[in-house]
Amino acid sequence: MKTAIVTGAGSGIGRAAATALLRNGYRVALAGRRREPLAQAIAAAGVGADLAIAVPTDVTSPESVAALFAEVAARFGRLDVLFNNAGVSAPAVDLEDVSFEQWKAVVDVNLTGVFLCTQQAIKLMKAQSPRGGRIINNGSISAHAPRPFSAPYTATKHAISGLTKSTSLDGRKHDIACSQIDIGNAATEMAAKMAKGVPQANGEIAIEPLMDVAHVASAIVYMAGLPLDANVQFMTIMATKMPFVGRG
Repeated sequence: MKTAIVTGAGSGIGRAAATALLRNGYRVALAGRRREPLAQAIAAAGVGADLAIAVPTDVTSPESVAALFAEVAARFGRLDVLFNNAGVSAPAVDLEDVSFEQWKAVVDVNLTGVFLCTQQAIKLMKAQSPRGGRIINNGSISAHAPRPFSAPYTATKHAISGLTKSTSLDGRKHDIACSQIDIGNAATEMAAKMAKGVPQANGEIAIEPLMDVAHVASAIVYMAGLPLDANVQFMTIMATKMPFVGRG
């Protein structure tokens, strides 16, 4: 039986992905800042306590991240899939008005957190037998094109693309594959504002289409289930009519 870690698993895309993995036969460690939402996600998934554990984790802390991976190793014996999903955004303001604290908070979670989890995953995956595994990074449409007033978030998501490529390259010799999924307008709590109208590049406010987050979860299950000699390097899954291709 394969084992996965999902960060940011208490809500949204992370919760949907963790649930889908559990229902497809994975053992899953759900990581997030607070235990209660993680426990609720496990209860809603309807699986046994032997398949899912809730591990409160601060992905910005090297010690907390190391403790997460140590618990997974102790409970499940190995790690096959890491879904680096935890992410935050800053207030939607002009770039020059972003405070240092706001910038650092986004970078710490969205980039440094992925780096710290990736480091620990590689250490575990290359030491286990059989060795290897898969790391999937949540990139976002913002890894390709920014929204207005999103400099911290966009910068970190562009950086994730570089980290994904470096992880793919450096992980090869250990049979570790690395993928990136770029998600556009999945219907979650975070994206609910899209249905009310959000700023566009031309200054207008427009309502944007959404897609069921279940489609994202299914994509992650597909990527996770590939044999290690095959890899979806980059996948973009998005609401078909969202304003992205063709500048609108």
